Amino acid sequence: MLIFDADDTLWENNVIFERVIDEFLEWMTHPELDRAGVRAVLDGIEAANALTLGYGSKVFLHSLGECVARLRGRAATAEESARIAGWATAFAGDRVELMPGVAETLAELARRHELLLLTKGDTEEQQRKVTASGLTRHFREVHIVAEKNVATYEELVRAYDLVPDSTWMIGNSPKSDILPARSAGLNAVFIPHDHTWVLEHDELDPADEKVLRLPAFGELLHHF
Repeated sequence: MLIFDADDTLWENNVIFERVIDEFLEWMTHPELDRAGVRAVLDGIEAANALTLGYGSKVFLHSLGECVARLRGRAATAEESARIAGWATAFAGDRVELMPGVAETLAELARRHELLLLTKGDTEEQQRKVTASGLTRHFREVHIVAEKNVATYEELVRAYDLVPDSTWMIGNSPKSDILPARSAGLNAVFIPHDHTWVLEHDELDPADEKVLRLPAFGELLHHF
């Protein structure tokens, strides 16, 4: 069984958030903090909100509003709130940009193996992206979860009666895709992405032989 992450593995995602953050940092000047300092405040707010509110563009926009309030020492004004709300358009629409090689590689892998899709975030938002991708037909099932932790992977093992040693989790996030899958006994394929969300970063054990590192999605065909 091959289990695939979605955002920033099958299609571009975080680059959209980064573009909005760039605009936010240009707008949100502070007398004592430079861009890096403002970004650090935002990262801290996002990390806290991810624990209580989850993931997705709605939580992200909420975090921007909270960041404005934190830096200004007051609630966001109507004008500031309207500007933040305007960034919602960046996440709207019914199209996604597939990563290079994804469509043809998945089509071939689906002929060779059973595939599952595992993605976390807001259910409606993630389902919209899954549908827009046109890739659903390749997967036995699509799972949208609130968090991808060890318990999530252990539940998949039980639900599908998987053999962990012959099951692979494929993704770009050390924190959500690789480390918890390995803790659950699965193998993993790490395909790094230049714009992986900073909160998804973590250290991987270079000596872990059960983690395959590939430079591009299409390379999967040489291994599976």
